[in-house]
Amino acid sequence: MSESIRVFLVEDQIRILESLLQILSASPQVQVCGSAGSGEEALEAIPSARPEVLLCDLGLPGIDGIELTRSVRERWPEIEVLVLTIFDEEERVLAAIRAGAAGYLLKGAPGSKIVEAIEEVHAGGSVVQPALARRLLAHFRAAPEPEPTALTPRETEILQLIARGLTNQEVAGVLGLSRATVRTHLEHIYEKLDVTNRVEAIAEGLRKGLIEV
Repeated sequence: MSESIRVFLVEDQIRILESLLQILSASPQVQVCGSAGSGEEALEAIPSARPEVLLCDLGLPGIDGIELTRSVRERWPEIEVLVLTIFDEEERVLAAIRAGAAGYLLKGAPGSKIVEAIEEVHAGGSVVQPALARRLLAHFRAAPEPEPTALTPRETEILQLIARGLTNQEVAGVLGLSRATVRTHLEHIYEKLDVTNRVEAIAEGLRKGLIEV
């Protein structure tokens, strides 16, 4: 059985923090290795906590979630960052993704979705909702592409599904494939599109006209 994923929580609202701790403590897939109420506290605690995934609020006092994301990714690039947000924060979410976040979750998301998102980014994926896909297009590789990139029908199908917000596990269920097979297809997609993650793959797929949202 694989080891649980070490997760560090950064949230200044006690009620939300306690809810997250309760959700994650009940999951065998993750292990909460620490928590903090501010970005400053998090940066001090991370070296000893040794998290693999950081789950942080965007609206932190002092060092906010965007700056914390940037600092963590610069100092500890092996740590993946998921940001917690509320509705109507598109610009801040985009800023966090540009700072290195692997994706975002809406506050109040079901526990199963939170755990699944943590597993997704820990495995090298990203968590992006369809509502942001078009906005991402303006921020990643916006120059025109002279020649189309050929994806197989299956690769195109998978890219279309992740652009709609499905995780690897959900894509596998829809297409009747194993999660490992979906991940292999994604690796081929990344190579063909010359990208390194799902966020860039979605943007490139849209820009090249390979998919639509």
